[in-house]
Amino acid sequence: MIDKRVADPAQAVASIDDGSTVMIGGFGEAGSPIELIHALIDQGASGLTVVNNNTGTGEVGLAALIRAGRVAKMICSYPRSANSRAFPDLYRAGLIQLELVPQGTLAERIRAGGAGIPAFYTPTAAGTELETGKEHRDFGGRSCLLERALTADFALIKARQADWHGNLVYNKTARNFSPLMATAAVTTIVQAAAVDAPGTIDPETVITPGIYVDRVVCIPDPAHESRLVAQGAAYP
Repeated sequence: MIDKRVADPAQAVASIDDGSTVMIGGFGEAGSPIELIHALIDQGASGLTVVNNNTGTGEVGLAALIRAGRVAKMICSYPRSANSRAFPDLYRAGLIQLELVPQGTLAERIRAGGAGIPAFYTPTAAGTELETGKEHRDFGGRSCLLERALTADFALIKARQADWHGNLVYNKTARNFSPLMATAAVTTIVQAAAVDAPGTIDPETVITPGIYVDRVVCIPDPAHESRLVAQGAAYP
């Protein structure tokens, strides 16, 4: 079996190229891989398409990546929150694109991408502005839209525990989109609070099998977005 450990976040994200599509786990701050995102800012890749539930808050994590001008397009469900400043400012200035996707549809598009399903029909968003340009079909008298699967070049996700082979356990709701994203990316990069020897994790508790994971870096005391925002922190 392959030892997938890397020394630090910088090494973990070093191969992300300009123009890559990057899925980033997290529902707000729950499961947000802040250290990997900050390493990506330092690394310098630009022109990124980012898939995430939201667009970050304050001046750290995903919001900092957006503020740094590294993101060309966001695909998300919730582009604005109480502390979201970076994305709205750039969007109004015409400096970043947005593809707005209903949350359940976003999750299913990612799941479909990981499962090799190219597209699916859903009634969600039919009859709204989000149906523009999408194929329609009626099922049982109900109008449905064709939604295409989402895949990515890279996924950045956060786990509570990993082993050297990349088997992952998440911390409660921090699980959110991460297991789906791990299956839908060519290269999945994980930060975990503990990275233990093989055999340490009970196989019955593994959520993401190591076959979907390419790199693991240990971050024993990961940052919490809400705390950083409350402190007025900014990155870099």
